[in-house]
Amino acid sequence: MTAAGGATGPAADEHAPVTPEWSCGTCGDAWPCSAKRARLLVEYQVDLASLSVYLGSCLASASQDLRTAPVSALQDRFIGWLPRSPRQF
Repeated sequence: MTAAGGATGPAADEHAPVTPEWSCGTCGDAWPCSAKRARLLVEYQVDLASLSVYLGSCLASASQDLRTAPVSALQDRFIGWLPRSPRQF
């Protein structure tokens, strides 16, 4: 609860997803929007594997909500933008 007694929720500038359409609650862009992507990279900078797991779970939920969206488009939207380290062989 907040000091004023209201329920807590995402901060006004948090760029949280609005489901089932998976749009950004702050800017209205497709979630994760560019602002949220930048924040996630900072938040998970030392553990990109955990970020991948988090976004993978969001992708799974979004694929249920957005059944008519092409799978490849959802994959690009949710995990395709993540930085990848070079593979070590």
